[in-house]
Amino acid sequence: MRDFDECLATMRGLMETTGYRFVDPPILQPANTFVDLAGEDIRGRLFLTVTPDGDELCLRPEFTIPVCAHHIDTGNPARGAAYAYFGPVFRHRVSGGASEFLQAGVESIGREDNETADAEILSLALASLRTFGLELPDIRIGDQDLFYALVDKLDLPVAWRRRLKAACGDRARLDALIGQLAGDGEPSGADGRAGLLAALEGADHDGAHGLVEDLLSIASISVVGGRSASEIAERFLEQAAFAAGSGARPDEADVLARFLDIAGTPDRAVEQIAALCDEAGINLDTTIAVYERRITLMAERGIPFERMHFAADFGRRLDYYTGFVFEIRDPADPGRGPLVGGGRYNGLLKLLGAGKDVPAVGFSIWIERLPQEAGQ
Repeated sequence: MRDFDECLATMRGLMETTGYRFVDPPILQPANTFVDLAGEDIRGRLFLTVTPDGDELCLRPEFTIPVCAHHIDTGNPARGAAYAYFGPVFRHRVSGGASEFLQAGVESIGREDNETADAEILSLALASLRTFGLELPDIRIGDQDLFYALVDKLDLPVAWRRRLKAACGDRARLDALIGQLAGDGEPSGADGRAGLLAALEGADHDGAHGLVEDLLSIASISVVGGRSASEIAERFLEQAAFAAGSGARPDEADVLARFLDIAGTPDRAVEQIAALCDEAGINLDTTIAVYERRITLMAERGIPFERMHFAADFGRRLDYYTGFVFEIRDPADPGRGPLVGGGRYNGLLKLLGAGKDVPAVGFSIWIERLPQEAGQ
């Protein structure tokens, strides 16, 4: 049996010898960065403080955003870089448990060979777990690009496409939207705002935008839930467009529901996706080819398909995640939660100020969930 600290040291050494450089972003971070990217709901999970100048700061709740901000601040955001990290993060946890806990992980930024980088990241995550004696964990994977591509191919209004993509990774929200699309239930927005939404329907965008801002100004409302009057106006216009396009489309709803139910080993799942596309007359060949290249590269790295479970409805609830996502669990204790979570987030650096999308993929390890004693 090996000591837990020895396993940690071995894991850190593995990350370094694989080419990742350890960085330690400041523990105090701008709170608005996390709220803007993850939504207002995260505010209740942050440890917040305010500077004498009125700036709101928080204790670091995770590493990916601070590492990417560090990357932008220290050079050309499009450059290639490989970072590793290990240290405490701080979050109020709904499920209980310590509010300070350790995370480790890596972030690979700027590589254009996305599928190769994806396969290498998953391989490194598995190798990291092997240092703790976990030889055959369960691997769950998804591909948000497949869902996005399918939505874009369906005969749907733009507002519907945006709403469906925003719900990616949240099966309950997707099921509700698909039910509405099939003709079940009331359209979203059928509440006290229905009159205003109806008035905005079909109106000139700039004029309607100005009308909502004026109404908010008359009511002396400038900010709601961290959103400006302009952002609230844009949200109302989107809801009006969504309500206008809420007519039943049962065929599209059926395709979406059947797609989200697809699950199995990576090779069998792609066969099901291809069969559904053939039946529905939808061409996803380009996106499917990217998926197939990725799983082929994973197989070449010795990652067994029988340990991998693809789920079409698996995704991250953050807009900047794109494409490949994964999590790894211990089959001996699946209820403990994921040991590792990771994926591709090509949209994050642009949102942090990089000016354009930058390829990036990484993973985080929940140190507290790892076996405290490991055999070798």
